[in-house]
Amino acid sequence: MKIKIVNRSSHALPAYETMASAGMDLRANLQQPVTLKSLERAVIPTGLYMELPVGFEAQVRPRSGLAAKKGVTVLNTPGTIDADYRGEIGIILVNLSNEPFTVEDGDRVAQMVIARHERAEWEVTEALSETSRGSGAFGSTGKK
Repeated sequence: MKIKIVNRSSHALPAYETMASAGMDLRANLQQPVTLKSLERAVIPTGLYMELPVGFEAQVRPRSGLAAKKGVTVLNTPGTIDADYRGEIGIILVNLSNEPFTVEDGDRVAQMVIARHERAEWEVTEALSETSRGSGAFGSTGKK
């Protein structure tokens, strides 16, 4: 699939790191470093703008290494970029660690997955089919 993209950063376009990668890393496009204190959040610009085909979205997700090693993650994960959005892609980072974290220009701060989606049409009804789970909510299927 081809996706139109405008790159106003000085960095390479997002790319798959391996043949089986689902996500492409997104890089910070900063004039100066941004330091996030503990529990602080900020929108990190990427300098990227794109035109997705209708029926697709881009999902912005955390990078597992950044989350595991530094406690820094994407706040609204997964963040959705809709096909009709034409603004700059921004990453809402949050620092969940106890230590300050500095984002430098060019740092890989998130990953993006392109995904097909369906549009739902509601069918109003008075009853739903029965299942073995029923209305069991969080944790109702057990721990192990």
